[in-house]
Amino acid sequence: MEMHHHEGNFWGAWQFAPEIVIPLGILAFLFTRSANRTGQKNIFFIGGIFSALSVIVTPIGVRAMDSFTLHMTQHIVLMMITGPLLVMATPNTFNPSNRIFNALTNPIFSWISYAALMIGVHLPGPNNFVMENPWAHDYLEVPLYLILPYFFYFNLLDRKLERQRISPALSVISLFLMMVPETLTGFFIYVSPGTLYNNTYEINDQRLGGSLMWSGAMIIDAVWIALAAYHWLKSEEKKTQEIDAQVLAERKNRLG
Repeated sequence: MEMHHHEGNFWGAWQFAPEIVIPLGILAFLFTRSANRTGQKNIFFIGGIFSALSVIVTPIGVRAMDSFTLHMTQHIVLMMITGPLLVMATPNTFNPSNRIFNALTNPIFSWISYAALMIGVHLPGPNNFVMENPWAHDYLEVPLYLILPYFFYFNLLDRKLERQRISPALSVISLFLMMVPETLTGFFIYVSPGTLYNNTYEINDQRLGGSLMWSGAMIIDAVWIALAAYHWLKSEEKKTQEIDAQVLAERKNRLG
């Protein structure tokens, strides 16, 4: 990715970003081949790929290192929209028993790693390191924005798996608790009296990015929490129906 102090027409700045686009293209190819074989059509997958490209190849991605607001926009879209959409697009049959995958998607580990990424990349030290080493943004920061959210949401958004590793109720709680590091990160950036990043960004740009993180995270989180709460209610309704059916069957057996 090209970055740092781009001048000229904002909408004229686009990039290919092969280090991200090529892996996404391979993922799209594999998904399409699987979909053609199974007849599956998934709007979530299209939305997930489109959302990622919208903040990588567009001027948002090109200027993400020049503007803190655009950096936050890229961050929010990849972590809070692309990741969950790709999880929703994942077929119900995909539930590998690979030890490494199971470890990375462990509900506790994935929560901590997601929160650590959320907070860590916006601390002055790591952020300044990325600014001084653009390769870290291309090959480390952005890939982590795509990978860790997928692991985090993998157990939380219902896909009707038989071996669900976390209850619907805990899914809602986990998503709700994640609002704390997300919103506080944006809040403390917003209220900072001065620049946090060696004058890399203007103070108003920094505050706008912080407010975007603060408010944007709450709005997007509310959507996923509502979805998880819906599945929680549906699961409780299903349990109630199963209990009622069992009670009815027992009564018939006694009367018979």
